Amino acid sequence: MKQYNSIKLKHPDAILLFRVGDFYETFGSDAEITSKELGIVLTKRSNGSSNDSLAGFPHHSLDNYLPKLVRAGYRVAICEQLEDAKLTKKIVKRDVTELVTPGVSFNDSFLNNKKNNFLSSIFFEDNIIGVSFLDVNTGEFFVSEGSKDKIDNLLSTFSPSEVLVSKKDKNLFLEFFGKSYYSYLIEDWIYESDFTRDILLEHFKTKSLKGYGVEEMSLGKRCAGVILNYLNQTQHNNLLHINNISRFDSSSYMWLDKFTIKNLELIYSNSSNGKSLLDLLDLTTSSMGSRLLRKWIVYPLINKLDIKQRLEIVDFLISKNNIKNLLVEEIKKIGDLERLASKISTLRVNPREIFHLKISLKSLIPIKKVCSNSKNNYLNNLVKNIDPCLDAINIIDSIIKEDPPVNLQKGGFVKNGVNKELDNLREIFFSSKDYLNKILEKEISNTGISSLKISYNNVFGYYLEVRNTHKDKVPESWIRKQTLVSAERYITEELKEYESKILGAEEKIIALENKIFQNLILDISNFIDIFQVNSNIIAYIDCLISFADISEKNHYVKPEINDSFGIKIQNGRHPVIESQFDLGEVYIPNNIIIDNNKEQVLMITGPNMSGKSAILRQTALIVLMTQIGCFVPADKVSIGIVDKIFSRVGASDNISLGESTFMVEMNETASILNNISERSLILLDEIGRGTSTYDGISIAWSIASFLHDHKFKCKTLFATHYHELNDMSTQYYRIKNYHVTVKELDNSIIFLRKLSPGGTEHSFGIQVAKMAGMPKEIINEANEVLKNLEKTHSNSFK
Repeated sequence: MKQYNSIKLKHPDAILLFRVGDFYETFGSDAEITSKELGIVLTKRSNGSSNDSLAGFPHHSLDNYLPKLVRAGYRVAICEQLEDAKLTKKIVKRDVTELVTPGVSFNDSFLNNKKNNFLSSIFFEDNIIGVSFLDVNTGEFFVSEGSKDKIDNLLSTFSPSEVLVSKKDKNLFLEFFGKSYYSYLIEDWIYESDFTRDILLEHFKTKSLKGYGVEEMSLGKRCAGVILNYLNQTQHNNLLHINNISRFDSSSYMWLDKFTIKNLELIYSNSSNGKSLLDLLDLTTSSMGSRLLRKWIVYPLINKLDIKQRLEIVDFLISKNNIKNLLVEEIKKIGDLERLASKISTLRVNPREIFHLKISLKSLIPIKKVCSNSKNNYLNNLVKNIDPCLDAINIIDSIIKEDPPVNLQKGGFVKNGVNKELDNLREIFFSSKDYLNKILEKEISNTGISSLKISYNNVFGYYLEVRNTHKDKVPESWIRKQTLVSAERYITEELKEYESKILGAEEKIIALENKIFQNLILDISNFIDIFQVNSNIIAYIDCLISFADISEKNHYVKPEINDSFGIKIQNGRHPVIESQFDLGEVYIPNNIIIDNNKEQVLMITGPNMSGKSAILRQTALIVLMTQIGCFVPADKVSIGIVDKIFSRVGASDNISLGESTFMVEMNETASILNNISERSLILLDEIGRGTSTYDGISIAWSIASFLHDHKFKCKTLFATHYHELNDMSTQYYRIKNYHVTVKELDNSIIFLRKLSPGGTEHSFGIQVAKMAGMPKEIINEANEVLKNLEKTHSNSFK
């Protein structure tokens, strides 16, 4: 316990898993937490003059229990035995070999293979904020800096599992970004510029960071240095796979704020049984492809040539099903090269993963060949940098057996003929029974004792047993070890010598195989950067195959990208909603024509449930799908590049910060209006509904007027129940009225879901309430109240 306490003092803020033989034990408050979180028994252990809480689990169950503790938000220090208990008479040396945190974990059970696990660091100075993101499992390392809004957006889209924050910035971080991120406080001095710069230069073995394009990002570099220092402090030192650091330039991508990502349900659905755009588009075969697709969706392209390349490859794959199918079959054989590279770098890879690495590398050969011969220039150029690493394949093939075991400590994964000593030890170990039989036959022949037998027990090891009727035939050289009622047991020098060979052979085999494996890992670690390049290319191809599959399945069309500021969509459909339709149902398509000159603000009226919100969202999704390089749900689409999409849709509140539904609506709308550009697309749905009717109409009117008169004539879809806003089209020539059509039949309505020119003065709220099953007396009274209001307030707004 003295040893435990001394180690615990070094890691007071972590749960210490203390290895004792075959168990990991926890004590005191750690044991109480562990027992509660893992649902294991909490006991008491006598400890001198006091009793201490104790909870533990078998060491082989670490992969089951560790992720539960980390997901619950705890840091976990793993303390291992550093020497063999058999070889010491003192207390076994122990120390922490790894500190696992939410942002730093290599445990496959903890990680989601379709999602990055980013560790982030953040630093505030004046009005600028620096930030860095690292996924230790893939080696992706980014830095950026900017305003609060920019960093808020980056944090939202990268969604780090853990954020490192300087102690001086604790309150500022909570004020700006709330409590939604798991954060860990770092001593202020660690963020010092010189200290963090030295860490980065030492890691990358360079004299400056100019070659990485981040030299001028002083705050971002500080954050990156803090992350590398943090990895060192958490016992993560083998980081060859972190061989690059990039400037994350958000100006290269379409801007999507966190409200828009949520409102458009790009990554997650807002309803428990719903479906996101990612759910729809992700038909990828590999984990690498799935992770890349997630990034593409939240960071669409704004470079026309890059978009065109993706679209052209998708078009080619749709037209060449045979090539696409061949690529899919080969990608299926490829493991997660990105994470395998990190496992090799950190020496956490097992023999079976190395065997699968060989299969993965071999699969690159036909992929490169078929793409190179495809006569598609984009695809051909894409695979030029694929390197199957034939040397690595040969190294693995010469050492690792087919279908080897996972566990290094069980051996049996190195081929015969690799090492002469290993072959000899295996012969001794596996032929021991035959050899013992030869000894027995020889001794029977020499002594004439026909009933002689060789046996084994834990006390004497191997021994010769002689019945009492033959003990006078026992040679003098035999050593008697035990007398039984009817027999005696002996050992010989030859038997003891061979026993030591047998019992030591298995241990030596495992040690020798481990040494051979470690040398193999060192050899193939020279290919880590090539593995990462291969991974990026395969992920890229995988995403485009996914686009080709979904486009073909759902009859999407190839969009046209031009230099205009307009969007023209003929018979556009909502990709996610139509995918959830039952067989036989038909999604009603709609046309959208919007530009900066004539039809800049489309004022869309119509009742609830008529489809106004769906039309807004599908327009944004079609634009976004175009700019990630996917075909789109429409008959024909032509768009000029959109650099920002803003969305204010639906009602929500933030009671924990004292913000009402209306306050949240105004905050989000203000953020939009302060960040628009001439190529922005804005979706506004029911602005002003959270306050009184006249206040709401006044605010909505003023916002529409502001957008119309702004120097950036950004494209806006403005859905509203306020039919009074239809009057704006007479005063503002770029505001055009549209309505979603309905049909009245016997005092009820049928939603036609078709967008038509012109406004409407009917909200049909009472009819919708009737359809929802509202009691009849409420409907009747509501109709009477409505008639009275229409008489007394018919001209009040005008």
